[in-house]
Amino acid sequence: MYSVYQHWDPLKVCLVGRSYSPEFYKFITNTQVRNVLERIAQETEEDFQKLIKLLESFEVKVWRPDLTDNYTDYLDKDGKIKPPPMTPRDYSAMIGSTFYVNGRNVNLQQQWDRWKGSSWPDTPPDSVDQFQALPDQFQKELLSLDKNFLEIFLEKMPWVNIVGKIKSTNPVIENQNINSAEITRVGRDLYFGTHRDIREPGEQNVLRIKYSTMFPDYRCHVINTAGHADGTYCPVKPGLIVSLKDIPTYAKTFPGWEVVYLPGQSWEKVRPFLQLKEKNRGKWWVPGEELNNDFTDFVESWLSHWVGYVEETVFDVNMLVIDEHNVVCNNYNKQVFAAFERHGVTPHIVNFRHRYFWDGGLHCITSDIHREGSIKDYFPERA
Repeated sequence: MYSVYQHWDPLKVCLVGRSYSPEFYKFITNTQVRNVLERIAQETEEDFQKLIKLLESFEVKVWRPDLTDNYTDYLDKDGKIKPPPMTPRDYSAMIGSTFYVNGRNVNLQQQWDRWKGSSWPDTPPDSVDQFQALPDQFQKELLSLDKNFLEIFLEKMPWVNIVGKIKSTNPVIENQNINSAEITRVGRDLYFGTHRDIREPGEQNVLRIKYSTMFPDYRCHVINTAGHADGTYCPVKPGLIVSLKDIPTYAKTFPGWEVVYLPGQSWEKVRPFLQLKEKNRGKWWVPGEELNNDFTDFVESWLSHWVGYVEETVFDVNMLVIDEHNVVCNNYNKQVFAAFERHGVTPHIVNFRHRYFWDGGLHCITSDIHREGSIKDYFPERA
């Protein structure tokens, strides 16, 4: 059974996202745009491979979604190209031994009924042994189906307990969704970030009660991150947090832990580019808009200015912890690396060059499926 209780336990199985290949963009007639997108695609996969090589050196099993090179396979109902499955963290979370998919209803039996051939079993396997007991042809067919990202995920691990939404049994909040990038797992304690600036204690308490109802086996806490939690702070190991914001509640939520505070780093530093990107978002995935001058200027400005800027000057707290002694980060930072040395942590640099172009750092482009270890209580006085 797969499980994750603390995100610094030894990582054993991890999903790594994927971008469209350079060949995917062959339909674009504007060579200025096509050449840039091809370069972004190539460099993105190069960085993925660096990360995968590093993870595999720690004996981590890596799973990835599959994609075709035909853009018409990924058109939505409005004729726009769907973004590639770059950031599995935004759509999935292993909490304890339960795998959660947020934002859509996923019923494994319904998926199985849609996939299966006439001679397939009536019900999907619910264990590794049952899956492996299927005839080879069924296993190959199931694992080779060309589905979207979440369906591919299901194909890789049909024996895991899967739910469509992170739900509560309380009918008042039954259909609430939680962005899994806002969840931090620290044993008996779950920490939830906020998608907007929520400073009012009463409103934070309402959220805390909601989460406690949804996860009754955990102590739930709310941290005002005003955005994805994993882009705001990272508890690297027991006793050490790296954070972009000086959040007052750290003293209460993580009492006695050292907080390395990095003001003005990461997303805030590239705010002008993000504003430019938001302006052009509607043109980004529409075939034919590559002839639009604004769109062309946007794409060219990314490589001519912003890539070099973020490579040299921005440290991202969106880090992936391999175990208590090893962490993957995007860049060097003197203050952070000094803290790592004090706490016996070895940093491994994998510069994910186009993380702001794709809206995701090293933590976002992965999703840990299994880590060794059982649940611990780091704050037993709260019991």
